[in-house]
Amino acid sequence: MRIDSVTAFDAAAAADAVITAALADLADRRHKAVVVDSPPGAGKSTLVVRAAQELADAGERPIVVAQTNNQVDDLVVRLALARPDLAVGRLSASDYLAPPALAALANTAVGRTVADLADCRIVVGTAAKWATVRDSTFGWAILDEAYQMRSDMLLQIVERFDRGLFVGDPGQLDPFTIVGTERWIGLPHDPTQNGVSVMLQHNPNIPVHQLPVSWRLPPSAAPAVSQAFYPFTGFTAGTGAGTRGLEFRTAGFGSTSLDETLAMASATGWALHELPRRHVPRTDTETLQTAANLAGRLLDRGAVATCEHHTRGRRLRAEHIAIGVAHRNQADLVRAALTRTGNPSAADVTVDTANRLQGREFEVVIVVHPLSGRRDATAFHLEAGRLCVLASRHRQACIVVAREGIADLLDSHPSTDPVHLSVPAKFPDGWEANQVMLATLAQHRVPA
Repeated sequence: MRIDSVTAFDAAAAADAVITAALADLADRRHKAVVVDSPPGAGKSTLVVRAAQELADAGERPIVVAQTNNQVDDLVVRLALARPDLAVGRLSASDYLAPPALAALANTAVGRTVADLADCRIVVGTAAKWATVRDSTFGWAILDEAYQMRSDMLLQIVERFDRGLFVGDPGQLDPFTIVGTERWIGLPHDPTQNGVSVMLQHNPNIPVHQLPVSWRLPPSAAPAVSQAFYPFTGFTAGTGAGTRGLEFRTAGFGSTSLDETLAMASATGWALHELPRRHVPRTDTETLQTAANLAGRLLDRGAVATCEHHTRGRRLRAEHIAIGVAHRNQADLVRAALTRTGNPSAADVTVDTANRLQGREFEVVIVVHPLSGRRDATAFHLEAGRLCVLASRHRQACIVVAREGIADLLDSHPSTDPVHLSVPAKFPDGWEANQVMLATLAQHRVPA
């Protein structure tokens, strides 16, 4: 079902209807698995917590599988706070040190083995940790960020549970592997595909639900991200126009392109800060310093964000801002550039690659476009999931820094991905997604 525009109240009702239907399928024992697809910021973690509670209340002892330690810690804290009457276990390695937020909760326990957590009604761990468990089985597993789990990892843990709830975002980055994958392409047991896709290929009758609302993305961003990366399902913003806003306590420092870019971002939610056309290496100092300078200027001017949670406004601090890049060496150079902005708190701005920013949320995100200054458009830089992550982390505004010429680069490097037998075509492909996003950004262009 495609939803193009609904009010905030209708959005809440639509989201609740999908969640209710998914939870009803959980109770239907005819289904061995249930899949819930989610756009960015649609409340995947909220659904995971709610489903775990309902299963526990029904007498089950569900396990929760996440992909990273940070995700596991966050879920344990959320589950423990939501239900102080339920004991929540954190399955971990021997050298694990619980963060203060988790250690302070009375209804949580940390254990190296399932036996250590025998008194816990819900047990949470990473997929890698669950793969080491060999002597326990459970009725239900809830798999968070399921599209980021490789099918070979799912195969290692599938014997630990009878039925599964798979929750994830199909539009973002595929599971990462450092080895060549050509030898497995087209095979039914390709271990590098995500676990959900492989499961659905072999079990076409599994019910699939789509959450229709993003509570993170503002109305300015949801239509563009939906069209570019979720063309067949679509989603809408959960907040209405005028609910969020970005203002500045101080005026701009003269008529500079940095201030013009901030003005565009605050007025429309998008800005394309376009540097002069030039072929440059990915460590281009000017581009990376510009991204850092924009973050520093946001802090210098005392940006204030208004939203449904802070109706009187909240001053943006460094931890509310992120700079997203494609490569780790770019991230290192941006961190160094932040120390040169003149704002002492700028060094606390989050800087990372799309892979590491996946799942996180910020008020303002500054993106160094993966294709900026390039002579070619490789599969890595055209990856739709990478651009989707970078363009969907923000609640207020997204600022893209890029050199002029990306449109010409895309036109001269159309999609040339090979077509393989027995491999479903992936839509949208990176070339198409980049074209859609570039058409949106062109309306918010600020030449440097």
